[in-house]
Amino acid sequence: MRPTPARTLMWAAITAAGLLAGAALYLFNPAESRLFPPCPFHALTGWQCPGCGSLRAAHCLLHGEFIAAFRLNPLMLLFSPFVAYGLLAGLWNSTFTKPLPVVRLPARWIWAILIVIVLYGIARNLPFMPF
Repeated sequence: MRPTPARTLMWAAITAAGLLAGAALYLFNPAESRLFPPCPFHALTGWQCPGCGSLRAAHCLLHGEFIAAFRLNPLMLLFSPFVAYGLLAGLWNSTFTKPLPVVRLPARWIWAILIVIVLYGIARNLPFMPF
């Protein structure tokens, strides 16, 4: 796709919002601040969803605490480079004429990732170690 002013503006707004959210996440610890909302799934059920701990893990990542981030949510830590590249490629490709490669996953890979996420959500609620 060729860059258009509307697409560039949209990605600029997404980038600005992401940078603002990243700055807030860097400055305020989600474990101690009321700035960030609690997980609605955990609040309703008492169970941890696959995303529980992601904000705290991202806060640790921004401070260079990789082991602490992994302990809070290993799945988020493993998927974050792929999400970051997807956002970077979207921003780059909407702005410049020479695009970055866009990775398209086959449907079976998407289903496999979904199964991993569901199994991770089940495993982290098991009542024995290491969960």
